[in-house]
Amino acid sequence: MGNLLKVLNEKGPVPKVQFFVDFECADPTETEIEVYTKVAGVLERAPRILEDIRGYKGAGKEIREAISNPSSERDQESAWRAVVPLVSMLRGFYEYAIEVESSLCLLLSALCSPEMTALQHLEQQQAITKQFAEILHFTLTFDDCKMNNPAIQNDFSYYRRTLNRRKMEDSGGAAVGVDLPDDVANRMSLFYANPTPMLNTLSGATSKLLQENPSLTLQNATDTLSTMASVCRVINENPMYQSRFQNEKTSLFCLRVMVGVIILYDHVHPVGAFAKKAAIDMKSSIRVIRDHPSSSESLLNALRYNTKHFNDEATPKATKTLLTT
Repeated sequence: MGNLLKVLNEKGPVPKVQFFVDFECADPTETEIEVYTKVAGVLERAPRILEDIRGYKGAGKEIREAISNPSSERDQESAWRAVVPLVSMLRGFYEYAIEVESSLCLLLSALCSPEMTALQHLEQQQAITKQFAEILHFTLTFDDCKMNNPAIQNDFSYYRRTLNRRKMEDSGGAAVGVDLPDDVANRMSLFYANPTPMLNTLSGATSKLLQENPSLTLQNATDTLSTMASVCRVINENPMYQSRFQNEKTSLFCLRVMVGVIILYDHVHPVGAFAKKAAIDMKSSIRVIRDHPSSSESLLNALRYNTKHFNDEATPKATKTLLTT
């Protein structure tokens, strides 16, 4: 295939160089194989998770009938039977998020280590760079599904309320639902209360990783993130690069990854991605998103509402205008 894309990273504190990134079928090198294998075991389940959350219908009808008819035992039981298996699914999503978080930390530890520059990492460790991109793409897709499906949070809230009531009403076992310890349920409540739970999990994990590992400096991490954002942007700016894809969806994949990287950068960098001196060309990034009208609104909204520093006074007015109009 025309598999490797030539990318020029022309801005930021990193040197001006040319290198290739294979976002379609990079094979792991000997030095990558250990991390790659561990992460691959997690990522192989991502399509099923996305299929399940896209198909999540919720128990809204049963819950509404149960609330409207509190004295109807039939309606109460119908709602309970409908919501219990859904909560099992929600627990599966949450537990998968923990696995993705661990995988992200493995990848960042490898891609941000001080042994190489950001450019060298992305050029020489393309297989795990691709996995990092896949995690970001999964994250944005999962969170889009969650934001557009209020039944997810409603179902879990109803389950917890009803479980507590059933425990008080009957200690003989009628309250049995999902095998869900209270501490896990509390963490799930916090997870699903966030509009973008997966992104919030990864942002927190990245910040924690940097705090707890002195060898992983903020500079190394943000260099890697900003360089990857440039890679994805330039790919989408140049039709010649896109024409070398085997799969036409790879362009959108790169675009979503670019947005995910920018958001992650904005959460871990003290002044964020929007400041004039940031190593990310925000104006060009926003323009390239606008060139893809079929997906631009959701991605622009992700930058507006999921970043940390967009509303800072230091954000240039021109950038704010470009992103909001």
